[in-house]
Amino acid sequence: MEITELTHVTDEVVQAFEHLVPQLSSSAKIPTREEIEDMVQSKSSIVLVARDPDHGGRIIGSLTLAVFRIPTGVRAWIEDVVVDNTYRGRGIGEALTRAALERARQEGARTVDLTSRPTREAANRLYQRVGFKLRQTNLYRYDLEN
Repeated sequence: MEITELTHVTDEVVQAFEHLVPQLSSSAKIPTREEIEDMVQSKSSIVLVARDPDHGGRIIGSLTLAVFRIPTGVRAWIEDVVVDNTYRGRGIGEALTRAALERARQEGARTVDLTSRPTREAANRLYQRVGFKLRQTNLYRYDLEN
């Protein structure tokens, strides 16, 4: 398996997101090519993908690292980690996460945050194994669509 940062969008990338996003969320809209291009070209997001070298470098997972500056420093968040169902349990999510941590360090972030639903037990075990600590905080969300 190889972890790379997307720098441009191809038909293969679009097809990979069409395949992976429904495995991440049944309610999420699949991003268009233009939306993926926006992510890849944005200074605030780094899109990492895992590729299977035994199957022609096929994209089998992805992770988005959001990096942004605020008055108190550079912040980083890991978002939308997904590994193809047929490849889960092989360390791909961990490899993506570790690559994102290193990339956040290179960007000057001192910490990296993420959220994970309690029902995603395997993902929560992964994040704890990598070294993430559960924080006692209130996470609020305002739904702009209602």
